[in-house]
Amino acid sequence: MTERRCTGAILAGGQSSRMGGTAKGLAVVNGARIIDRVAHALREATDSLIVVANDAAATVWIPSVPIVCDARPGLGALSGIHAAMRASGTDLLVLPWDAPFVPGPLLRALRDAGELEGAGMAAPVSRSPWGFEPLCCWIAAEAIHAVESLLDAHDGRVGALGTQLRLVTVDASSWGDPDDIFFNVNSPADLDRAAAIAAQLGT
Repeated sequence: MTERRCTGAILAGGQSSRMGGTAKGLAVVNGARIIDRVAHALREATDSLIVVANDAAATVWIPSVPIVCDARPGLGALSGIHAAMRASGTDLLVLPWDAPFVPGPLLRALRDAGELEGAGMAAPVSRSPWGFEPLCCWIAAEAIHAVESLLDAHDGRVGALGTQLRLVTVDASSWGDPDDIFFNVNSPADLDRAAAIAAQLGT
């Protein structure tokens, strides 16, 4: 069987309003920009990268990585996933650009689980309301039809994909405390907390 290809999609959206307008993914945690941490983790588990952003400045964030804009804007992260699926034509591993601590081996485990199980979506178990982490997930290329159906219904919830597709979940606790792994930086206070987590993890 031919190996499936997988693109790492960095979702660089949001208004960064709680960061005073500063692009949150460009904030530095323990000497490295969050977007670079995300890119490094995705590179460990994917065949290529793409950044989904509607900011004109995005072309200089990671110069070697292509930028795509939302094709159907206004519905949040699911719009970004849709844009990445259309542009790549491959399976996706998805991470937001404000999540500095998701490890590459966990992403590889998601990809392996999705491919081996023939799933539509693979996501790690977490304490989110969905019971899994919707913005850290593997999505099969064929799932674009389910994505478009949700967008057609003006439903931008990525977690809702888990109710439309065959979902496989992965226990993330082998890689650390899920609350730390899936921590998002949305404010200056979060940035301070991220610094403390990085010191604790030695990353």
